[in-house]
Amino acid sequence: MIICYNDGMERTTISVPEPLLGRLRVIAAERRTSMATLIREALEEKVARYRPKPRSLGAGASGKTGTAREVGDKRPEPRSWR
Repeated sequence: MIICYNDGMERTTISVPEPLLGRLRVIAAERRTSMATLIREALEEKVARYRPKPRSLGAGASGKTGTAREVGDKRPEPRSWR
């Protein structure tokens, strides 16, 4: 459910485990703020720290595992230097 307000805010519903909800209530009361403000701040901090994973150019994306080990096991015998 999303409700849009004129102030640019949208209302949404989330499910929160009861222990976490209790801790949020305590923190909000200690800070004398609303739980909504506390949750928005937490979301802003989380979004600010987000760094997307670097995209691969496809090198090494064959899906095979252990390739280096296999290649190491298949090394040719060294040639004589004479």
